[in-house]
Amino acid sequence: MSLDLVEKNFRRKNHYISCGYLKRWESSYKKLWTYRILVSHDNVPLWKESSVSGIAFHSHLYTRIVAGKENDEMEKWLEREYETPAEESIRKATSDVRLTPSDWRNLVRFLAAQDVRTPARLTEGLRRWQTILPDILENTLQEAVQKLEASSLSGEKLKNTHSPLAEYFPLRIKTEVEPGQELCTLKAETIVGRGTWLFSIRHLLTNTANILHQHRWTILSPPNGMTWFTSDAPVIRLNFHSLEKYDFGGGWGSKGTEIFLPLSPYHLLYTQVGHRPSVRGSQFSRNHAELIRRFIAEHAHRMIFSQNQDADIPKLRPRIINNDLLRSEKEQWDKWHEEQKKAEKDLMD
Repeated sequence: MSLDLVEKNFRRKNHYISCGYLKRWESSYKKLWTYRILVSHDNVPLWKESSVSGIAFHSHLYTRIVAGKENDEMEKWLEREYETPAEESIRKATSDVRLTPSDWRNLVRFLAAQDVRTPARLTEGLRRWQTILPDILENTLQEAVQKLEASSLSGEKLKNTHSPLAEYFPLRIKTEVEPGQELCTLKAETIVGRGTWLFSIRHLLTNTANILHQHRWTILSPPNGMTWFTSDAPVIRLNFHSLEKYDFGGGWGSKGTEIFLPLSPYHLLYTQVGHRPSVRGSQFSRNHAELIRRFIAEHAHRMIFSQNQDADIPKLRPRIINNDLLRSEKEQWDKWHEEQKKAEKDLMD
């Protein structure tokens, strides 16, 4: 394969919401209505009909640096393993066709991938990793030192336990020896950023997500006259206790957590962990459906997508008018790739 062909096929434009998923909300040919939550001023129209392929993406969102070169393997892996297998299953689900066990598996895998790959989950992860990574590295180093000491005393060689996901984690191990000293200091260094996130995505989807297949899933419809919309953070993991007490921090295996993903204006993939679901095709009550719509709107990050200009959405999720914040976020995304690439290069140099 020529270098020119490789460059041509390289995917810089990384959609974090699948275009094949969003097309279920088409308002006209290859377009859908977009409601932006963060805008620069009051005069920005509430709704804009946007191209499906022209929204919900960032340049180099999933690009990795491998041997000093840009690599788009993660983007292609998500498409190959999760988007493409689910395409026919989503079509069948939204056409009310009988689903096979393989279809249900494809839908649940698609939900898992769509849950972990968004900028909203990136932001959430960066905050968490800044807090927990120092302790994780320290504990890992201590365990490694203990194993090395035990190996030295016993004379037994340590077994290689290399993880296939290790290449995704940005990590440098250094040994420092003071002059005249027999002992050395072992140090681990990492950076919290794109590499950490991509490692987390691979780990969650290839390991943790298996628990989702243990739940009982169904597809539910809104009552007559109502529809589902979706967003740039479309998978909701709801812990609901009351109208005044609920959160979106539910776990994939946490008993009682409700997990749902709109599949079309008339279909919602749904489970409640540890509970038997309603029969596929059942309708929510009007009050329950209004709550689901409320949670979808509240969980959105920066955009809501709809087949029509839903008059309830601005009430459910009022816009943020803040030009400085909008400009700041744009600048951060404009610099995203070069900053992440430089940080990883500096770590490994």
